[in-house]
Amino acid sequence: MKILTGTQHAELDRYTIENEPIESIDLMERASEALADEIISRWDNKRTVFVFAGAGNNGGDGLAVARLLVDEGYRVVVYLFNVKGTLSVDCEINRDRLIDMMEADESVCKRLVLKEISQGFDFPRVRPQDIVVDALFGTGLRSSLSGGFAVVARKINATKAHVVSIDVPSGLMCEDNAFIDRNVVVHAELTLTIGLPKLAFLLPENEQCTGEWKVLDIGLSEEWIEQASTPYSILEKNEIRELLHQRSAFAHKGTMGHALLVAGSYGMAGASILASKACLRSGIGKLSLHTCAANNAILQTSVPETIILPDKNSRHISEAVDMQRYQAVGIGPGIGQDELTEQTVKQYVAMASEPLVIDADALNILGNHRDWISHIPTGSILTPHVKELEGIVGSCSNSFERLGKAVDLATQCHIYVIVKGHYTAICTPHGKVRFCPLGNAGMATPGSGDVLTGILTGLLAQGYTPGEASMIGVWLHAAAGDAAAEELTEECMLAGDIISHMPHAYRQLKQ
Repeated sequence: MKILTGTQHAELDRYTIENEPIESIDLMERASEALADEIISRWDNKRTVFVFAGAGNNGGDGLAVARLLVDEGYRVVVYLFNVKGTLSVDCEINRDRLIDMMEADESVCKRLVLKEISQGFDFPRVRPQDIVVDALFGTGLRSSLSGGFAVVARKINATKAHVVSIDVPSGLMCEDNAFIDRNVVVHAELTLTIGLPKLAFLLPENEQCTGEWKVLDIGLSEEWIEQASTPYSILEKNEIRELLHQRSAFAHKGTMGHALLVAGSYGMAGASILASKACLRSGIGKLSLHTCAANNAILQTSVPETIILPDKNSRHISEAVDMQRYQAVGIGPGIGQDELTEQTVKQYVAMASEPLVIDADALNILGNHRDWISHIPTGSILTPHVKELEGIVGSCSNSFERLGKAVDLATQCHIYVIVKGHYTAICTPHGKVRFCPLGNAGMATPGSGDVLTGILTGLLAQGYTPGEASMIGVWLHAAAGDAAAEELTEECMLAGDIISHMPHAYRQLKQ
């Protein structure tokens, strides 16, 4: 599923109108029917609907939705803001349809109120059970709301009603929102967006504005979408399923890959345990673990399937082991940042001839020695959370800037950068960004990232390319997290629960 810019959405609408062919007013009606159906499916007609409509096509959508809701027995109050005395063609048609509706049937006037606003107005009394439909501005907005519209947004946000935004919350840009004042963006409980998602919906600081969001399919041109160029897209289950290798019936541990994990320091054996168990669950043939000597007994007991390579140092990893016999190496979980460990990370990076998986303390070490980053092998996979990423690329004022810097890092170093979080972003060496639609807040628990490192390392060792491993690994990790949350609730999840639910994730993909 592609993510288009606001400009591309306008082009998509035009192309659909010209090539389906369909009149723009009829395409608007198709969208409004989908919008009204979604509202009707969620809330009954025992409440009042307040529609705040702008003078453009977003307002036209709102007016059409108002008409359809009146037909379903809702009481609807419409405020049409025509402050410049000019409505878009389709907005004007839908205003006139409301007027005709009231003139044709006096009983409609008991359920429909239309107020066209050219200057100041008194904001209505809105009850908590009522619905507010935000149809002021759509994807065409290019600056923050100001003046009267900023006041209206603040007033809407002050209500306790169910706020539904059409396409995008008014005042929110589709991509970069670095310079907007979110206090004057409508804060929606539900955003019903047309055709395809917008990039802003996937960035955490915009959650307070978008609330829950849902894409409504209104039959926009698949041909145009197919040829549209965009760096952003959302992973889908079918493409992940197609990447999975078929295991040979004659497979044995020697043919399913041998990985090395470099993980754990004194007091951080848990990180190495989690990474190891996840790696083994990925389907790998053999796993060796380089860890500090103090962790040997713990790991021999807790992960007996793993070959332990204890470091000569009891508390830290202090010297790299030979990497030649392994098909993949993952480094970082729980290793700490001791000076000896820093030098060992440098050794591993310098020695590596194949892609590495780099996470956690190894990322922090690279952040402290940024000149080492250029020596990372092409195709390596870095898995930072926000703080670890900023340790490498520098501080960022917002998620859009941070995502851009992650893409720059990926393209400049020819590596994969997986920015962990809700809608985990896979930034590729080719400048593309793939977002994972799965995952939940229960995965914000210690060790969750170590689990991902283990999965990715195991997949690389089995012969998946770094790009394939990144997509499959992120998907399995998130799907297992969702399965764990469904069984245990988000609040009660532990990182180990993600591992124990990996069979569910694999089974889902194979069905």
